[in-house]
Amino acid sequence: MTSLILAARDKLIYTTHTLGNGGVERCLAALLLLALALTHPELRNDLLQALADAYLQVGVFVAATFAFFFMLESRYHVDTERWLVRHKRWEVPVAAALGALPGCGGAIMVITQYAMGRASFGAVVAVLTSTMGDAAFLMLARRPDESLLLIAIGLISGVISGQVVNAIHGPDFLRVKRLVNFRAEEPAVPVPVPLWGLWATLAVPGFVVGVMLLCQLEVGPVVVMSLGVAGGLLSIVMWALSPSQATHLAACRTDQSLARRVALNTNFVTVWVVIGFLVFELAGGGPALAPIFKGAPAMLPLLGVLVGFLPGCGPQILVTTLYLAGALPFSAQLGNAISNDGDALFPAIAVAPRAALVATCYTAIPALLIGYGFYSIFE
Repeated sequence: MTSLILAARDKLIYTTHTLGNGGVERCLAALLLLALALTHPELRNDLLQALADAYLQVGVFVAATFAFFFMLESRYHVDTERWLVRHKRWEVPVAAALGALPGCGGAIMVITQYAMGRASFGAVVAVLTSTMGDAAFLMLARRPDESLLLIAIGLISGVISGQVVNAIHGPDFLRVKRLVNFRAEEPAVPVPVPLWGLWATLAVPGFVVGVMLLCQLEVGPVVVMSLGVAGGLLSIVMWALSPSQATHLAACRTDQSLARRVALNTNFVTVWVVIGFLVFELAGGGPALAPIFKGAPAMLPLLGVLVGFLPGCGPQILVTTLYLAGALPFSAQLGNAISNDGDALFPAIAVAPRAALVATCYTAIPALLIGYGFYSIFE
């Protein structure tokens, strides 16, 4: 997985990591924007509230979910790539199942096999259809029942789409002619070592306070705001110092400590949730957005599908954040969950741009059918 992201970086000629591999400049830019916002009274309260809410209502639960999945991965490690090669008849269902796993690791694993000439185009369509990317962790943390429903729908859609594509085009359709040669390389993560321990130290009481707030137990407002803002700011700083989106997954190696892997993944999600909460508040919140969305409800599933075309998990996390805030209906979230390809689209574009474009178009078909089907029947 690491080598595939690095190959994608080279082939995209740095277009997918315009902010570089992380460093002091990126951190200073993030802190400067925060400082400018904090100096304006009309923005200060919204920003502080967004930081606290994003960290205590989402970030700590996403961290717990990541920790749970990473511990399972470490405890029950299976060589899925080798199994996928040996059992070609189960290629599409296994690819869809890997995509259905929260995060982008399973999807990138299948793209790796496709780039090496070991997987069919139907497997690519299956995995891109079933994956929700990092938005799945956000849904699992906030609404696990709906998240499991989205995962199940994505899995079934992926299996059907992949089988249909292979039946129509054959397994050799858009086969990679020039196989990718990967090289192992370790991207730098210039985060000062003490920050990892500080992040883990804050995450424990943050999770306790988050659970208390979820259970509607009384917690002092000073404690909530202090812990939430501190955790949110630390997440932003560490995200700014970490590898950019193109090398984000490459930095999250399985040989790293659990705390570091959880922090690297959680901080990326937390930053986008802060952006989502801040945009939501600056737009006037639910009362201001509801009339806008109600004015054209039939367009919302299409909006979710179109946003899903954008590479990366950031825009998809933003859509999920708006859905959780009540600004978007479930049909829009459903369409986005099926159409979005997460971070797997970056390496797919790098190794086979034509196949990536066609596969993305194919994922739109079940996304539109299911999204508008749910809208017509239930909304």
